[in-house]
Amino acid sequence: NDKADTRRPTDIHFPASSALREQAEASTVQQHGGRTCSASFTATPDPHLISLVSDLHNKITLKLIARRSRDPTSPLRASCFARFPAPTEPPAPRDPHPTPRMPEAAALPLQAAPAAGSPAAPLQRARRRQHQQSRRWRRPRGFLAWGTLVAFFFLMNWWMFSRLQDPAARPHFRLRRDPPRATNSSLSTLEEVAGAGKGKRPHKVMLTRLLALAAHALAEAETRPEPKDLWKEPINATMWRPCSDQRDWQASEGTNGYIMISANGGINQQRVAICNAVTITRLLNATLVIPKFLYSNVWLDKSQFGDIYQEDYFITYLKSDIRIVKNLPVELQSLDLEAIGSLVNDTDVMKEAKPSVYLKKILPILLKNRVVHFIGFGNRLSFDPIPSELQRLRCRCNFHALRFVHKIQETGTLLIERLHGHRPLSSSLEDNLLGQFAVKSVPNGNMSDASKYLAVHLRFEIDMVAYSLCYFGGGKEEEDELEAYRQIHFPVLTEIKKTTKLPTAAFLRSEGKCPLAPEEAVLMLAAIGFKRSTKIYIAGAEIYGGSHRMAAISRLYPALVTKETLLSQSELEPFRNFSSQLAALDFIACAAADAFAMTDSGSQFSSLVQGYRMYYGGGDLPTIRPNKRRLASILVKNATIEWKEFETRIMWQIVDPGAKFCICTAVMPQFCYGSVKLLGEWRFKEFLKLYNKFGQ
Repeated sequence: NDKADTRRPTDIHFPASSALREQAEASTVQQHGGRTCSASFTATPDPHLISLVSDLHNKITLKLIARRSRDPTSPLRASCFARFPAPTEPPAPRDPHPTPRMPEAAALPLQAAPAAGSPAAPLQRARRRQHQQSRRWRRPRGFLAWGTLVAFFFLMNWWMFSRLQDPAARPHFRLRRDPPRATNSSLSTLEEVAGAGKGKRPHKVMLTRLLALAAHALAEAETRPEPKDLWKEPINATMWRPCSDQRDWQASEGTNGYIMISANGGINQQRVAICNAVTITRLLNATLVIPKFLYSNVWLDKSQFGDIYQEDYFITYLKSDIRIVKNLPVELQSLDLEAIGSLVNDTDVMKEAKPSVYLKKILPILLKNRVVHFIGFGNRLSFDPIPSELQRLRCRCNFHALRFVHKIQETGTLLIERLHGHRPLSSSLEDNLLGQFAVKSVPNGNMSDASKYLAVHLRFEIDMVAYSLCYFGGGKEEEDELEAYRQIHFPVLTEIKKTTKLPTAAFLRSEGKCPLAPEEAVLMLAAIGFKRSTKIYIAGAEIYGGSHRMAAISRLYPALVTKETLLSQSELEPFRNFSSQLAALDFIACAAADAFAMTDSGSQFSSLVQGYRMYYGGGDLPTIRPNKRRLASILVKNATIEWKEFETRIMWQIVDPGAKFCICTAVMPQFCYGSVKLLGEWRFKEFLKLYNKFGQ
C-alpha cells in the first residue's frame, strides 16, 4: 500500500517460535529507523510454510517495486522490505553472474534496502547509473540498426532494377571527377567482329534491347505489305515551282574590283561559300575570280574547284548575272594583300552578316585597292533579310551553275544504275546530276524490275563525334581517344574546355545536340516501316567504330550497300585520297534516292541534298528529318518500352510532318515558310488535334 505509515501493519500468522519472532522484529526495527512490522508466530517452524511465505513475500515485493521502479527514493520501496522481512533462515548464496533477461530484483535474494550511510549504497547507485546509461545508448543503437536495414533494402532494390537494364548500363564507379554520362543510353556490347579495331577493344553499341525487338518486328513484317505512303511525301508538295533560273536584271559589269575567296571545310562548306561569294560579287558590282579551296587537316584533300565542278559551265551560266574570270589580272598578282589591308578573314566579318555590312566595310576597301581576298568565308552572308533577287541568284548558283566534272558524273551514273536496277531518273534531276551520261541509264529490260532504295547519311565520322562532346558508350577508352583527337584537330575547343564549364554529355543528348549513332538511326527506320529487304545506301566517310558499329544496321537490313561495295577498285581508283570527290558521289546517290533519311539536321550535306530533292523532285522524293530531341526522350526508355509503343511514338513525334517536306537547306531556308498552308484549313485543324494528342 502506498500509504504505508497510516495503515495498520499487516499480520501474517504462521507457525514460528517466539525466539525467531523477536529476532525478526528486532532486526526490522533496527534497519528501518523505528518502523515496525508486526507478525504473529504461533507454532513451530515448518520448512514448507517458510518456503511458501518466502515466495509470497517475493511476489508482493516485486509488484510494489515495479509500480515505483522509476522513483528509487520512493518510501514504498524501503517500507515494503520493513513490512515483509525475509525469514531469518540463511539465505541462498548470491549468484555473481545474474541472468541478463531477469530483473535485478528477481535475480538477487531479497534484502532490506541499505541505509544512506551503508557501504552497499554507493554500489547500488553505481549500478543504477550504469543501467540508465545503457538504456540511453540502447535507443540510438536501435535507430542506427533500423536505418542500416532500410538503406540495405533500398540498395538491394536499386541493384536489382539496374540488372534489368542492358549489361553495360550498370554504373561504373570511378574515383575521378568525370561529368555524368547520358543516362538515356543503355549501353551494351554485341559479339565481337573479327579484326575490328585492329587490336583494340571493339566499340560498344547502344540500345541492344530495342535492337532485339526491332529484329523480331522486322521478321514478322516480311509477310505484311509496306505502308502505302512509305515512299511518298506525307503532303502533296507539287505546289512548289522552281523559279531560281528566272532573271529580272541585266548583267553586272564588275567594274569596282575583284573578289577572291579561299573556302575552307569540306565539299558542303565550300559549296555554300561559292554561292555566297557569287551573291556578294553582284552586290558590290565586282568581278569574281574562280574560288580556291584551302587544304584542311581534317579532310586531307588537295582538290580545287576545277577538280570537282566544271569551270567553263560555271562561268557561262552566270555570265548574265556577274563577271567571272579564272585568274587575277597580272598587274594585281604582285600586290601584298595583307600589307595593303585587302585580306579579310572570318574575324573581320561576322557570321551571317547582313548585306549592309559588306556595303559599309568591304566596298571601301574594294574601291581603294581594287581587290579583296576572303579567307575561310564560311556562312558569312545572312539568309534574311536579303533582297529576293540576291536570294534567287544564290539559289541559281547552287541548283544550276555548279555541275560536277565528267569523271564524277560518269561514276555517279554507275552508282544510280546499280542501285535502281537501271531505272531511269526524272529528266530534270538526271540532267543536272549526270549531264550527258544520264542517257546511259535508260534500261534495256522491263521497268517494273527496277528496285527502290533508301539513302541514309550517317554523320558519324570521328571528327563529328569528337566535336559534338557527346558520349556513345565506349567508356574511358572512347573518352581518351576523342580527347586526343580534339587536341590535334580542335585545339580551340580543348582550350575552351579548360576555362569554361561546358554542358554535360547527358544534357547535350537530351537537347538533341548529338549525332545519331548507327544503331539509333536503324531503330528509327524500322519503326517507320521499312522492311528488312529494303536496299539501303549508306553515305558518309569512315564510320567511327568501323564494321563493329555498322553491325547494328547490317544485321537488321542485310541489303546494305555503300559506294565501296557497288564500285570496283579500278572504278574508285581516280578518287583515292580525295574526300571531297568521294563526297560528290554520295551526293549524287542521295539526291537520286527514292527516299532519303538524314541523321543530323545540322549537317550541310543533308540540307543540300534535301534542297535538291525538293527543288527537282516535284513532291515525289521524300526526305525523313527526325527530331532528335524527341527521339532522345524515347530512347531513354530502352529498358522498359515495348515495340508497339516505340513505333507509335516514332511516327507521331519523331518524323515531324512539317520538317519532312520543307526545303531547309543551307542556301534556301526561307522556303520552309508557308509550307503548312499546303494542308488546307480543314486538314490543318485535324492535324493540330492529332499533334496535341500525340506530339507534345
